[in-house]
Amino acid sequence: MDLKGILSIGGYSGLYKLIKQTKNGFVVESLTDKKRMQAFATSKISTLEDIAIYTETGEVSLKDVFKKIFEKENGKQTIGHKSSADELKNLFAEVLPDYDRDRVYVSDIKKVVNWYNQLVDLGLIDLKEDEEKQKEEEDTVNEEKNKEKENDTKENKA
Repeated sequence: MDLKGILSIGGYSGLYKLIKQTKNGFVVESLTDKKRMQAFATSKISTLEDIAIYTETGEVSLKDVFKKIFEKENGKQTIGHKSSADELKNLFAEVLPDYDRDRVYVSDIKKVVNWYNQLVDLGLIDLKEDEEKQKEEEDTVNEEKNKEKENDTKENKA
């Protein structure tokens, strides 16, 4: 799941994909209707990758929150973002038990739930891809450790 090019733009509903940067801002494309528009540099633009949720012990990236919801819902959509405040808080308490109830508002939870459901609809949440990347990273680290051991062994023999 790569959230790098997916944007939320203040004042506009929905999520957008970054197409290119221009002199005055960005050209973005709506993920739902594929319409392109200009997003100006003065707009409040956030990439989903940069968003985190406050917890009692720090922050948890939005990507990790999406993973937890995905696992809880077995890859399907979750409750709607127009559900009651209590239902939304209960969902968040299940997937992120230590979320900071003073700094994470119901409006924030609504956005997260809405974004999650949109991304699931579009097939953009894929945990298999993340597992493959993680395995590749682990393999690379193991190879480096093996090379270090070989070098240490060679140096000890010399």
